[in-house]
Amino acid sequence: NMKTVLVCGGAGFIGSNLCSYLVKKGEKVICVDNFCTGNRDNIKDLDSSLFTLIEHDITEPLEIDEDIDEIYNLASIASPPKFIKRPIYTLKTNVLGALNLLELANEKDAKILQASTSEVYGNPLEHPQKETYNGDVNPIGVRSCYDEGKRAAETLFFDFHRTYSTKIKILRIFNVYGPNMDPFDGRVISNFINQALKGEDITVYGDGMQTRSFCYVDDMIDGIFFLISHYVLPWYISFG
Repeated sequence: NMKTVLVCGGAGFIGSNLCSYLVKKGEKVICVDNFCTGNRDNIKDLDSSLFTLIEHDITEPLEIDEDIDEIYNLASIASPPKFIKRPIYTLKTNVLGALNLLELANEKDAKILQASTSEVYGNPLEHPQKETYNGDVNPIGVRSCYDEGKRAAETLFFDFHRTYSTKIKILRIFNVYGPNMDPFDGRVISNFINQALKGEDITVYGDGMQTRSFCYVDDMIDGIFFLISHYVLPWYISFG
């Protein structure tokens, strides 16, 4: 029984790896991306009999003529140097994008998964964070467009579930690395690799005592697929 799935942000880092995974499973994949940070090279080799691309900005409502079984929302500017340059658009993508896709999920009676983030915890006062922890959040900083946008998206997801019984899943993603990652997105793994390849000193910010949890992209994709396939609704999970 072949499913039809919508992957928003499907030309991005995690999205393109997810598209590839789903196509290999024999699912019909509709990739939605406006290429504001996605890369066409990430999806150029996917089997065209199962894979189609729609160029669309999810801040605008999305109309799909066919039945959709699952929607994965991975569309967002996730790189700090990039979202700090486009803060209003970043917030709109995270909030209006979630709203538009939730409305589409209701129309299609589809499951919908939101790629949320560790950034919903802000500057957390507990490590590691339990899912019961609500965070320590600054609503007016230069990075707040991303953090607050993702927090507002989670709010919308739960309100849609409570109001319309929308079949929601929320995944709080931490630090993912692997193939198709933008080498210049300003994250620690890509920074370290770039500096190592150039023979430069490797830069560690702060006092060097900070910790990060890293997750390889294949493990993340397994987690995403497991979450949309198995958990009782509604459910959310911190993964990575």
